[in-house]
Amino acid sequence: MAEYLASIFGTEKDKVNCSFYFKIGACRHGDRCSRLHNKPTFSQTIALLNIYRNPQNSAQSADGLRSTVSDVEMQEHYDDFFEEVFTEMEEKYGEVEEMNVCDNLGDHLVGNVYVKFRREEDAEKAVIDLNNRWFNGQPIHAELSPVTDFREACCRQYEMGECTRGGFCNFMHLKPISRELRRELYGRRKKRHRSRSRSRERRSRSRDRGRGGGGGGAGGGGGGGGGGGGGSDRGGGGGGGGDRGGGGGDRGGGGGGGGREGGRDRERRRSRDRERSGRF
Repeated sequence: MAEYLASIFGTEKDKVNCSFYFKIGACRHGDRCSRLHNKPTFSQTIALLNIYRNPQNSAQSADGLRSTVSDVEMQEHYDDFFEEVFTEMEEKYGEVEEMNVCDNLGDHLVGNVYVKFRREEDAEKAVIDLNNRWFNGQPIHAELSPVTDFREACCRQYEMGECTRGGFCNFMHLKPISRELRRELYGRRKKRHRSRSRSRERRSRSRDRGRGGGGGGAGGGGGGGGGGGGGSDRGGGGGGGGDRGGGGGDRGGGGGGGGREGGRDRERRRSRDRERSGRF
């Protein structure tokens, strides 16, 4: 039974939880919905509700007649808005993976902006701060959103130009930005990733060189080094160096097995010293 309930969670078969809120992060019934709206306690995605004002929807003259806004002006206005919000999110809160703006007309979706951060901690920080800020003369209402896969939230018919419900569709109609702005905003992020990758590679090479340089230690130590197998006659190395090497000569400190015996002797002496002094 538990497996069945888990399999239908958030689907239309789920009679307890609202499938629209689960997929889209919004429901046209709002608080009056007969099903539960499970608000997430953590998420990568935040929703800025009703924050985008489409000039084509709100532009009216004093006598009530709609004033015309050209498509070029409309795109410029939208690109400016998108760039401002996207840049603010990245500079103030953290790396943005994806940002989408709804072009729907229904009250529960109109002007909604969804920002998906790379880290959940950044999303949480953004929600806390943004709810104390204003934008374009209105207070910002931000909340964590359950939406992480926008393919499930979007109207497929709208993307193919076939949606018959228009702006009042209950699935997201996402407003596209210009290609130039997309290349600028998301290309900037790719450059940062490449820069981080090169920085990690340089640090890795530096560590490798540091480890490699330690292999050729001098031989004269007691029982140790042998210089990575190629030490001098005094190395006492396991590689069977000169006459003074592996046989535990006076200078070699004991090669191979002799080194281990010397180590045990030293450890026994340390143990006796600790017992006398009362330390661990």
